[in-house]
Amino acid sequence: MSTENELELKIDAVITWVDGNDLNWQKKINKYLKVKKDFSKKKNLVRYNSIGEIDITIKSILKFAPFIKKIFLVTDNQKPQSFQELQLKAKKLNRELILVDHKIIFKNYEEFLPCFNSCSIGNMLYKIPDLSEKFIIFNDDTFLMRLTKPSDFFYNDFPVLRGKWEKYYENQKLRIFYHKILKKINKKFKVKSGGFKTFQQTSAKLAGTKDYLRRFHTPVSVRKSTLNNFFKNNNILSPQYYLKNKNLSKVTLLQKKATENVFKNKNIPFRSFEIKKRDEKTLGE
Repeated sequence: MSTENELELKIDAVITWVDGNDLNWQKKINKYLKVKKDFSKKKNLVRYNSIGEIDITIKSILKFAPFIKKIFLVTDNQKPQSFQELQLKAKKLNRELILVDHKIIFKNYEEFLPCFNSCSIGNMLYKIPDLSEKFIIFNDDTFLMRLTKPSDFFYNDFPVLRGKWEKYYENQKLRIFYHKILKKINKKFKVKSGGFKTFQQTSAKLAGTKDYLRRFHTPVSVRKSTLNNFFKNNNILSPQYYLKNKNLSKVTLLQKKATENVFKNKNIPFRSFEIKKRDEKTLGE
């Protein structure tokens, strides 16, 4: 096997997982939710319910992605009941299954823990120790259904992106027309809290793309150096010593200003607003 092929095979998998059935976790998230959730009700539990899909995700990677030698499972002080069994299965295949706690990826940013925002957690995954330059992020309910190869995720050293190119909200003709109608009838447009599409558009603007890639529920290919260089060159994550003796509202304001400065420096148009209602949508998935 050539050196080039050997390098190509250095691709890790990262899975983020939460056990919503864990009573300790339920108490923890409710401590930070303004509107508390009654997990005895099905509609509240179903969003975070764990029914063993993590087992299928890990087994599908072991079976259908033989080039992945390390699988990192990122959790908040939790471990699947079948973890040791899955770890032994991986070992028999000369693979590694490694548990990583949020405290590891949020090192030097512990004041932001606990974190329930899937986007924030995703942005810190590049800090996993011994993570390869190329890695693939899986949700805990993302399954591989057939044999895959490295070029399915990285092509000529670049990540393969899956999704659909769409225009930003402010450039969508139908949306612009709708706003004009509301303005004519003197009806205010209700600004919703930032959702996943808004997050994707914000990321695309930071990257300087004309449109944004609307990503679907698929594995995400990432280069560690991309995130490392971005956070190194953009002061969005303020160093810990800047945050000492500051309350949460001041920390939030600092993050807001830092993000706005990135847009200003890149001459990217943006809208800035404050979300005052602190519910599960604000906290993320």
